[in-house]
Amino acid sequence: MAGNSQRKGAIRKTAKKPTAGSGGRVKRGLEGKGPTPKAKDRPYHKAHKAVARAQRDQSARPKRRTTKSSDAEWIAGRNPVVEALRAGVPVNGLYVAEGAERDGRLREAFALAAEGGVGLLEVSRTELDRMTAGAVHQGLAARIPAYEYAHPDDLLDTAAAQGEPLLVVALDSVTDPRNLGAVVRSAAGFGAHGVLIPERRAAGMTASAWKTSAGAAARTPVAQAVNLVRQLKAYQDEGCMVIGLAADGDATLPDAIASGWADGPLVIVVGSEGKGLSRLVADTCDQLISIPMASSLESLNAGVAASIALYAVSRARAGSDG
Repeated sequence: MAGNSQRKGAIRKTAKKPTAGSGGRVKRGLEGKGPTPKAKDRPYHKAHKAVARAQRDQSARPKRRTTKSSDAEWIAGRNPVVEALRAGVPVNGLYVAEGAERDGRLREAFALAAEGGVGLLEVSRTELDRMTAGAVHQGLAARIPAYEYAHPDDLLDTAAAQGEPLLVVALDSVTDPRNLGAVVRSAAGFGAHGVLIPERRAAGMTASAWKTSAGAAARTPVAQAVNLVRQLKAYQDEGCMVIGLAADGDATLPDAIASGWADGPLVIVVGSEGKGLSRLVADTCDQLISIPMASSLESLNAGVAASIALYAVSRARAGSDG
């Protein structure tokens, strides 16, 4: 009879023991676990993932950024190539046109290249025309690599490592690479720790700058600043005095040197020959200094002005050390 529990087989028998009720089974799960963690502390919460991603990006981001010039550059012509090799310009390839006349300059270029371990490659004249963008190469051209600029903070580290007060030359709107090369050469000769240039609207370390520096660019770093005014202020925050060279300066260079400012960390800012310092850069400088001249000449070449100021600073520091 249906529903009769006395009928054989009405009760299902099992070898398993009776299970505990839900209250007993999840007793531990009902116990208190403390306050709920913050969203950023929960591994699977989007806030936690965002924090972790930001930390990874921060650790992966370099603290200092070095930049390179946009591309390799060509030096075309027998005299320019020989002069570049003599000056120690870094050349990573020497190219000669097939059938080029072997004169004294070509033989000297080959000898200098062999001495410096520079590879020599013979190409067709048409190919050399293409590589040098139609320049007058006279059957000879040299390829120089892209220049790697330092970070402005590297100059601070260099001075600290040498136990010296910082000395940097900053160029404002100097567009002639030969002036840049001359400043680099003077910076190396008078013990400066580097040269600072803006990334835009300024001369870069081209083949012409390398050649004018007479190899000094291999020893003296050139740093690029995204914003020159901002970088000058950053140097001021590090305790540096920023001096601008200007025809209408507040004091002359000898008087300024006599006041003793050359002994501490110093940044000398040089403007372009035509326009001088820009207004924002001049306003950022702690003091504007003029170089006294006997004639009515309005301004000096940027390279010459930097050399005079660097010489005066090096003499003052040598005197204070002695």
